[in-house]
Amino acid sequence: MKAGTLAPLLQGFFTERLLQQQGVSPHTVASYRDTFRLLLGFASECLHKAPARTAIEDLTPALLGDFLRHLEVDRGNSIRTRNGRLSALRAFFRFVTMSEPALAFQCQQVLAFPAKRYEHNAVAFLDEREAVALVAAPDTRTWIGRRDRVLLQVAIQTGMRNTEITSLCWQNVTLGVGGHVSCLGKGRKARCTPLRPDVAESLQQWFAEQRGTLASPVFPSSKGGSLSADALQALVGRHTANASRSCPTLERKHVTPHTLRHTAAMDLLRRGVDLSVIALWLGHESSETTQIYLHADLGIKEKALAHATPDGSVPGRYRPPDSLLAFLEGL
Repeated sequence: MKAGTLAPLLQGFFTERLLQQQGVSPHTVASYRDTFRLLLGFASECLHKAPARTAIEDLTPALLGDFLRHLEVDRGNSIRTRNGRLSALRAFFRFVTMSEPALAFQCQQVLAFPAKRYEHNAVAFLDEREAVALVAAPDTRTWIGRRDRVLLQVAIQTGMRNTEITSLCWQNVTLGVGGHVSCLGKGRKARCTPLRPDVAESLQQWFAEQRGTLASPVFPSSKGGSLSADALQALVGRHTANASRSCPTLERKHVTPHTLRHTAAMDLLRRGVDLSVIALWLGHESSETTQIYLHADLGIKEKALAHATPDGSVPGRYRPPDSLLAFLEGL
């Protein structure tokens, strides 16, 4: 295989493999696209080559290993994000294996990269006081501040994912009686989420000062296009820092756009909404995914403990009835 053939392989991967053969969702295409944007930028700095001149042979296992470390160390990405980028690389090199059998050994080396294990930490969310402080943080005297306040309100109330917020268009919002937002979420699942009257009113005021079409983004960038994932992350981080001045507990929390999604779920759970309804609200494939919020709510655990010992007695400790069982219990 001649050098300089990365470009047609990458183009074929997106147009033939992902879109024509697999028919993946726009969210998957966007995620894979961002992975290769980052990879080509990293490879360009390391190899001193323009992305268009990079050969498939240049993407050695050593270079890709350095790229994965760069994501964690230099960019500060989480292990889950790192694993997601690795999934995109694996999908591409599986395609290369079928398209260019001569590169099978190189592809096998990349496909052998393991996903990295990580700790499943407790769900991070904001309590009611912290959420109010965050929404109040943007300076509404500016256009960007007004946009950001409405965006934070929508994110905290609806629990929409990052990409669902940034891709939200005017045609996806229905105001008035039965106000709601609709989106095509993960796994191409369409869903509608009702809006509280105060959030609907904020959106109504925001629309009143905008000029756009039904296809225009609800929360545009300063240049009129859709917000990027990095811009949304920076937006949330900036306002969290400002809100921590009036709400010091925010200083101890790492708040991301996904934290706002968790906040919406926890608010519904505290108000007594059933888990199956919350799963539909968030667009979860299974209600089992939603059970993480049961583990996050200490109040629910305290109520369960109170019901477990209604007479106030101290629960007894299990004693194995047999020496062999005692040995096994001690392992």
